[in-house]
Amino acid sequence: MLTTLEIKKQLRKDIELLKDEKGFIRAGLPRFNRLFGRDALITAWQLLDINPDITRETIKILADLEGDVFNETTEEEPGKILHEAKGYFPYNYYGSIDATPLFLILCSFYFCKTKDTRFIKNYWEKIRRAVKWTMNFGDRDNDGFIEYLPKNFGGLYHQGWKDGFKDHLKIEPPVAIVEVQGYAYLAYLEIAELAKLAKDEQLSQTLLSKAINLKEKFNQVFWMPEKRYFCLGLDRGKNPRRAITSNPGHLLFTDIIDKERAADVVKKLFSRELWTPFGIRTHSINEPDFNPTSSHLGSIWPHDNWIISQGLKKLGYKEEYEKIKTALLATYQKIGFVPEFYGVVDNKITLAMEKIVSHPQAWASAGLLNLLSTH
Repeated sequence: MLTTLEIKKQLRKDIELLKDEKGFIRAGLPRFNRLFGRDALITAWQLLDINPDITRETIKILADLEGDVFNETTEEEPGKILHEAKGYFPYNYYGSIDATPLFLILCSFYFCKTKDTRFIKNYWEKIRRAVKWTMNFGDRDNDGFIEYLPKNFGGLYHQGWKDGFKDHLKIEPPVAIVEVQGYAYLAYLEIAELAKLAKDEQLSQTLLSKAINLKEKFNQVFWMPEKRYFCLGLDRGKNPRRAITSNPGHLLFTDIIDKERAADVVKKLFSRELWTPFGIRTHSINEPDFNPTSSHLGSIWPHDNWIISQGLKKLGYKEEYEKIKTALLATYQKIGFVPEFYGVVDNKITLAMEKIVSHPQAWASAGLLNLLSTH
């Protein structure tokens, strides 16, 4: 049995192995040894209290690669944040719906941590363009929700964190995926405050108004009263995909839901449908397409659990927060590392999908390191 100190030391080695000379953390080895927007942003968030320099350099590289033009092949748009650097695709690819609002959130978190006013002012135009992308191109039909619609048929069909080239989520685009509405809400609030710093009062007021309207409409449309839970997303006809998943757990850190509904979300996350001794599953065991070894339809992702844990901590669910920390630590002790994702069958970990699991994986290692380094 390894000590916490020994595990933290190894996790730091994992992260150092993935650190790029430009200062950001590459996604993982061996297949993802390059810049991924979503992964780099979440990893930088996980490491903010440990090394804010990584957060700063991550913001810088993604701001420098921010979209400038409309290109249907690369899915680039003005103000949009990169999905992944050239590698799988022969070009920088922008097919991500959540990287842009996460970029905005991280800019604010970085400022709150460091009070680096000069940095924010230097990158204010990049931040402002990312906000405008979220409000305009992220919400093309002007219904208040952020949606993705793939334009490159060789690109990603689903473009939230449970992304993929096929319709494994069973939602026809354009898709308003649940967690991204929370990200957008928090991004609007956070950048409204930064806009005051930049003396951009008009943008600040616009964002506050957007946030208020989004919160009200979101809680009306995405809530499933009979299940006391939020749906996975809305399809092109604005019909809810009524599956029980881990995704609504991401809403907890964003404050888009009220306390009563947050309690219902927490209750569901720790029910037998989703909870295991090694973390929260991506997909309920009661869903007809549940598969414990499917990456997005039943496995466990440490970074998914970590994001949920941040909401639990913020809202005062100390016991549940500790349960996630204990579960991920137990996973490390069982297999000697923390993989990108893993299955749990009969309360035992399985790496039956190991051939497609990266190790080390940035947001898995950094997530556990964060949990072991903060209280």
